[in-house]
Amino acid sequence: MDLVVSLEQDGWTARWAGESHPCAVGRSGVIAGAQKREGDGASPAGAWTMRRLLYRPDRLSPPETGLPVVAIAEDDGWCDDPKDSAYNQAVKLPYSASHERLWRDDDIYDLIVVLGHNDAPVRPGLGSAIFLHCARPDFTPTEGCVALERETLLHLLAGAATGDRVVIEAR
Repeated sequence: MDLVVSLEQDGWTARWAGESHPCAVGRSGVIAGAQKREGDGASPAGAWTMRRLLYRPDRLSPPETGLPVVAIAEDDGWCDDPKDSAYNQAVKLPYSASHERLWRDDDIYDLIVVLGHNDAPVRPGLGSAIFLHCARPDFTPTEGCVALERETLLHLLAGAATGDRVVIEAR
């Protein structure tokens, strides 16, 4: 099943199984997937397979889902340096190249669905760490990910299965 993200009259909306929920997208909006560049703050338009779920085991139990589930640890990160051989891949910290820390003080990465953007094969500079994760309470824009309210994301995960996708529609 697809989670479809589109701009509606009242803002960005995610539709799944006949339900609609508010969501956040990148601070620069949505651009064609082929135009996505590292650090541009845009969410890439296209259909992106849900690869696996990462979660914070100190904050919640493994969520019910049909996706592969992996607990993250304090030393988990994601490389966002296009010049590094681990670009757009999980890394262990400390890591010498530029990276994003997955174990955050806030709760937006308590649940992270890794999306299949720029991963088969990885092409340097075309965007990294495109996730579906928990939204901030005010749905502040992301750096390029899609974000849902935590309870909504847990509900979606309960029905998610291997092969399901996040479809980000261009305006």
